[in-house]
Amino acid sequence: MYKRISGVTTLKRVRVLVANRPRLMRELVLATIADQSDIEIVGEVLEESQLTEIVEEVQPDVLILALDNPEQHSALCGFLLGRFPHMRILALAPERNQGMYYWAVVDIRSKQMGSSEATLLNALRARPPQVGDLVI
Repeated sequence: MYKRISGVTTLKRVRVLVANRPRLMRELVLATIADQSDIEIVGEVLEESQLTEIVEEVQPDVLILALDNPEQHSALCGFLLGRFPHMRILALAPERNQGMYYWAVVDIRSKQMGSSEATLLNALRARPPQVGDLVI
């Protein structure tokens, strides 16, 4: 993935937050991605209770977490992607030799509007529902 700035092409680094436990799993994931020039580790989450707060603070492109209980993490991933739809989640389950890749799809909608000053101002002030506001 590349980002063009003022006619110069630069490599855009993927910002990754690692939230795996136990510690050994987290260290293996960090060792696997640490030497990748296109990946930037923006933090580690040591306590699951801080996960949402840290995701909000560092705004990672990808969150990597342990997949202990698929049903529980499916709900957690749905919640996180509702709040942070730009983020992708890799949920790893090494004891089962599998993982899940989660991402959100944004539904783009439109509505016909008039060309009056009032219509323009109303459209500017309108706040359509956000992905995180939707109840599923």
